[in-house]
Amino acid sequence: MSTATLLLLGDSRFPTGAHAHSAGAEASHARGDLRTTEQLQAFIDGRLCTIAPTEAAFAAAACAGALSWEHLDVELAARTPSPRLRMLSRSLGRQLLRPAERAWPGPAYARLRAIHPDGPLQPIALGAVASTAGLTPREAALCSLHHLVGAVTTAAVRLIGLDPFDVHAVAARLAPRLDDLADAAATAATHAADGAPLPSTTSLLADVLAEHHATWEVRLFAS
Repeated sequence: MSTATLLLLGDSRFPTGAHAHSAGAEASHARGDLRTTEQLQAFIDGRLCTIAPTEAAFAAAACAGALSWEHLDVELAARTPSPRLRMLSRSLGRQLLRPAERAWPGPAYARLRAIHPDGPLQPIALGAVASTAGLTPREAALCSLHHLVGAVTTAAVRLIGLDPFDVHAVAARLAPRLDDLADAAATAATHAADGAPLPSTTSLLADVLAEHHATWEVRLFAS
C-alpha cells in the first residue's frame, strides 16, 4: 500500500476529465433541490445511500480480481438503467486509462479497453487501475467514494456559489462515513468471490434527471 499513490489517484487534478462532471448536482440544482448547504448535505446523503455503495463495491471487486473485469462490467451495466449514465461512465473509464497507463504501466490496459467498444465503466477501470498501482480493494472503494463527494462539492462551489469553507466542512464531516462505506465495499467484494451478489442500490431519480440533463442546449457540466 502506498498512501502517496492513493492521494495521487484520488486527486481531482489527475487528468481524467472528471472535473467536467457534477454527479447530478447540476440537474438537481435546476429542479430547485440543491440551493443551500443543508440541501447539499441531503443530496450527498442520498448518493451515499444509493449509487455510491454499488460503485464502490464494484471498484473494490475489480481491484480484488476475484471476478473478471468483463463480468463485473456487464453486472454494473445492468445496474445502471440510464443509457446516458452508462455512456458517461464509459467515457470516464476510457479517459482514466490514458493517464493511468503512463503513471503505472502494465499489461492490464489492453484488456480493459477490449471490455467494450466505448471503454470500461468507470468503477471497473478505477478498481483495475488501483490494483495495477498497488492499492487494496478498500482503497479503491475509498477512492470511488472520494471522487463522488469531490464532484458534488466542487459543483456546489462552481455552479451554485456556496461558501467553499462551508462546503468543505460538509465533506470533512463525511470522512468517517466514507471509511465505513469503504469497509463495507471491500467486504462485499470478498463475499462476491464466494458467489454472493454485489450491491445493486441505485437512484431512479438520478437516472431520470441524467436523461433530462442530456437534452439541455446549455449546461456547465457533462453530467
